[in-house]
Amino acid sequence: MKIKLGISLTISVCLFFISSIKNIQAQEKPNVVYILVDDLGYGDLGCYGATKVKTPNIDKLANEGKMFTDAHSASAVCTPSRYALLTGQYPVRGNNGKGIWGPAAVPSELLIDTEQMTIADVFRNSGYATAALGKWHLGFKKGKNDWQEPLSPGPNDLGFDYYYGVPLVNSAPPYVYVENTSVVGSDPNDPLVFVGRGKDEEVTPITPIPPEASQRTQNMFNGAVEAHKLYNDYTVGQVLAGKAVDWITEKTSVENNNPFFLYFATTHIHHPFTPGTNFQGKSDAELYGDFIQELDWMVGQVTSTLEKQGVADNTLIILTSDNGAMLNLGGRNAVKAGHKINGDLLGFKFGVWEGGHRIPFIAKWPGKIKPGTVSNQLICNVDMLATFMAVTGQNPNSLENSDSINVLPAFIDNPSEPIRNELLLAPHKSTHLSLRKGKWMYIPAKGSGGFGGSKPHHHAWGGAPAVNFVGGKNSDIENGKLKETAQVAQLYNLENDKYQTTNVYNQFPEVVKEMESILDTYRPKE
Repeated sequence: MKIKLGISLTISVCLFFISSIKNIQAQEKPNVVYILVDDLGYGDLGCYGATKVKTPNIDKLANEGKMFTDAHSASAVCTPSRYALLTGQYPVRGNNGKGIWGPAAVPSELLIDTEQMTIADVFRNSGYATAALGKWHLGFKKGKNDWQEPLSPGPNDLGFDYYYGVPLVNSAPPYVYVENTSVVGSDPNDPLVFVGRGKDEEVTPITPIPPEASQRTQNMFNGAVEAHKLYNDYTVGQVLAGKAVDWITEKTSVENNNPFFLYFATTHIHHPFTPGTNFQGKSDAELYGDFIQELDWMVGQVTSTLEKQGVADNTLIILTSDNGAMLNLGGRNAVKAGHKINGDLLGFKFGVWEGGHRIPFIAKWPGKIKPGTVSNQLICNVDMLATFMAVTGQNPNSLENSDSINVLPAFIDNPSEPIRNELLLAPHKSTHLSLRKGKWMYIPAKGSGGFGGSKPHHHAWGGAPAVNFVGGKNSDIENGKLKETAQVAQLYNLENDKYQTTNVYNQFPEVVKEMESILDTYRPKE
């Protein structure tokens, strides 16, 4: 009996040590939380200079980690930017080489090939649990999406174990949540049915919002009444933050010791600006600022949960944006209140001037990233694929047909030489596909290549009128219009002129020739 007990005890002790070793090995790999904010501008956070909004939780991330001053989204538009992030490829390579230029439409199919490696695959291949929560906006299904379940292929076919969120964006239908491949609250007897535009009497009612919340497209679906009731514009932040807290808590329970990767793509701070009751009127930048402060609360929910679960010290947190801020009604009201949504950068979302794609980027990794540091390295969201391979101990050099560069050295060190020498930057218009090389930014056309609104009733402002509205300066612009004498293209020395006040296109023909030659290698071939 004693021998049997001894053998049993020995086996138990061995199993305990084997389990402990596995747990230690698993925890050697950091958890990773990537918080992708929608339309967060370069000037929208306290740590980046904002004074009209309070962002204590995000500022704390910056104080405990590293801020980047020259980080960019590969596109100034939401869908192509997300394509670049997830695939490590410039969006110009999407759509069978024709490029992805605009936001995915309501009936869009999945825009990423399920055979393509994504950042989620990188983590899954390394034993991570993976989840995507929040805004998707990369399409579902093959061919035209009829919105009939199952909504597949989708996030679950791109390396994510779990998905919960808003299928497009908070300003476009369907106004429902999707969990994995199903509409949350769906009913076979009352299915979600796409009826299209201009059929207001047929569609299912959605949350009423005031005009000052900014534009929201009318619903284009009928049916799914209960599913629509679950979606309330004013509680989306609370719902998504709660999902993040629950998922992290589940993955850090005693039974789950594998590392995790969370892609948390908020609908904040995209229009319409519908902050929860607790945040309304709390900022000094109108509804726009209130929405930022609710975002900060959401970030705090995530970071406090990591601390509560005892995993904060072994978690890499990245907070950034999908593109620059947009000068919609909410943005204009914030500007009138004294808030600089893109700081002093030229331009806005959809355009290729710096304000359209230079974004806040904060990384915190205790013991790896020195607290309170700042990096001027040129980096891009397209670089996350290679970087996450390095983080998980995989070889980034094994990537093929990739535009992604491993920028981990910029996270954990302070390299004296540039890691990335050139960067392709896309606006909404393909005519303005542009190139950054070292200190030079080359735009092969006039203007920004983005929005062109200029009247009070216009939703999307951009270009020369928008620059004039915020008091910006550019040598090709006068009184809110492009000069008749404006140069045919644009070249800026960002080392001396970060805010793009002076177009030096005519002064450096050899630089232009070189940039044009490089840019031509990237352009889609018809």
